[in-house]
Amino acid sequence: MKTLILLATFAAANATANPCLERLVPYSTPIANPEYRLALASGAGQLTYFGARHSSDPADPQFAEIEKQWNAQRPQIAFYEGPNRPVPKDRNEAIRQTGESGLVRWLATRDGVQLGRLEPDSKDETNYLLERFTPEQVGLFFTLREAARLRERRNMGEAEITRSIDQLLERAAGMGLNAIPFRTSADVAQAYARYWKEPAQWWQAPSRWFDPQAKSEDTGGIFTNEVNARSSAFRNINMVQRLSATVREGKKVFAVVGRDHVSHQAEALRCAIDNN
Repeated sequence: MKTLILLATFAAANATANPCLERLVPYSTPIANPEYRLALASGAGQLTYFGARHSSDPADPQFAEIEKQWNAQRPQIAFYEGPNRPVPKDRNEAIRQTGESGLVRWLATRDGVQLGRLEPDSKDETNYLLERFTPEQVGLFFTLREAARLRERRNMGEAEITRSIDQLLERAAGMGLNAIPFRTSADVAQAYARYWKEPAQWWQAPSRWFDPQAKSEDTGGIFTNEVNARSSAFRNINMVQRLSATVREGKKVFAVVGRDHVSHQAEALRCAIDNN
């Protein structure tokens, strides 16, 4: 039922409903045997789908495996998760800055391969979240999640995180995301204090608050885990539609995302690709 509600909302705003999306697994449902790699085909089209652990360590062996699979497939188009950030010229620096997304974009740039984002329109995602959560809660989710990423994966301190969040909010305003009620990190700090006493500072929000498979009552996130579960489910719809449509066009597709996305999308992708 939850998936059908997701589908109806997304389809009304973006595309004709795809019945295979009913096979998406909600984040409230445990997956006994998670899948982190998929290889699917439809005619001449192929999909190599890699579920990665979020890491910014170039020595992590998964990055060598991603590159090995990339060289074996020689894709025509590559899809990545997250924002379209600048791509450094150095492979390891790309990984240090943006992990698996950075590596995929670096490989595509190196080989002249077309790139595509696996993200829905920011306004659509924000509006979807606002159906259940307040503007303040949605704004805290986006800003605190990014603060946790910068602190835990980029080893940034307070000053760097504050500057980055100020820049993020400036970009959001320029994109017309006026539903987010914050204009500066000072606004984030004030809102944070209304919900949490620990950790003491907003930029110390822990990454466990953003696990879509956990409950906020268990992590201390109050509402952030549920926001992330709803966000991830909405994004899964967009990912399945983008990937399956491109494969059915006869393209060789290579995509890397956070590993849990693959498990939740696997049966929907098989339906959308193998059955066509």
